[in-house]
Amino acid sequence: MERSNPTFLVGISISLLLIVASCKEKAQVDKTEMALNTAIETAADTKKTNPISEEFKAYWYAGEAEITSYQLEQARYGELREGSSVLIFVTEPFLAEKQVKADGSRPDNIPVLKLNSTKNYLTGIYPYSIMSSSFYPVQDNGHAVKVSFSSQEWCGQVYAQLNNRENFEVMSHSYFETEADQSLKLEKTTLENELWNKIRVNPEGLPTGALKIIPSMEYIRLSHKQLKAYDATAVLNNEDALSTYEINYPELDRTLSIQFSTAFPHMIEGWSESFKSGYGSNAKILTSTAKKVKTIKSPYWQKNSNRFLPLRDTLGL
Repeated sequence: MERSNPTFLVGISISLLLIVASCKEKAQVDKTEMALNTAIETAADTKKTNPISEEFKAYWYAGEAEITSYQLEQARYGELREGSSVLIFVTEPFLAEKQVKADGSRPDNIPVLKLNSTKNYLTGIYPYSIMSSSFYPVQDNGHAVKVSFSSQEWCGQVYAQLNNRENFEVMSHSYFETEADQSLKLEKTTLENELWNKIRVNPEGLPTGALKIIPSMEYIRLSHKQLKAYDATAVLNNEDALSTYEINYPELDRTLSIQFSTAFPHMIEGWSESFKSGYGSNAKILTSTAKKVKTIKSPYWQKNSNRFLPLRDTLGL
């Protein structure tokens, strides 16, 4: 009897494995698509929604996150500091009642576009590590469902969280005596944190003109300002390939300008933020800037082995 060719058998085995893996991956994508459509249809029964295009689904529901690194120049304590920033955008199902990521498919899940924004820079001998998270409905039919913020440095750490319920419910913790532990409710209005997500979902719907906006939690906590809505004016400028969304807060002497690609997927190209930095009479207006370095799409949660460390080099981190 003629013996089977081992190389041939190995080739057949690999082919079968690839077919099985491909089928599993397609099944998972189909399952995600069905869950998304169900959630969107459920939401459409109760609130006006922004139509989700096939282009949007193909980009944001492919089982990957979009990760973009930026070269950062951050104003802190009256000086500019060199550092890095990373924006991680990813879609996920959000549990409406608990306002956390859902472990499974439910008809009342809210499909959200999540943004995890990180900043890392040094102030002299000690480092700052900052992270903000915002969870925004892909239907673009309301405010962010949840926003959180944390900052760690050698003096201590602060944490704040806003939940979108009947009102905006906010809890905040700080090592500063005057801030300490706080709990408050705010009337619903535009959140600066959610506008970054909205740029990616529906930039044409960005609010413009005279507005009431709650500034970013990062700015509020690090500048020790009162958490409330401030008078602001917003302008959206479309200049061919690049668009700019600018917010000015007269009372805070602060201006935020976000640059993004006009065409889908409306990628964040960079930003600048001008505000007073420093202490007392020595405080002066400085401008923080961020310039895009590299963007990749990746299921990063599956890439926690040491062999994936070179991906950080790809991002310039």
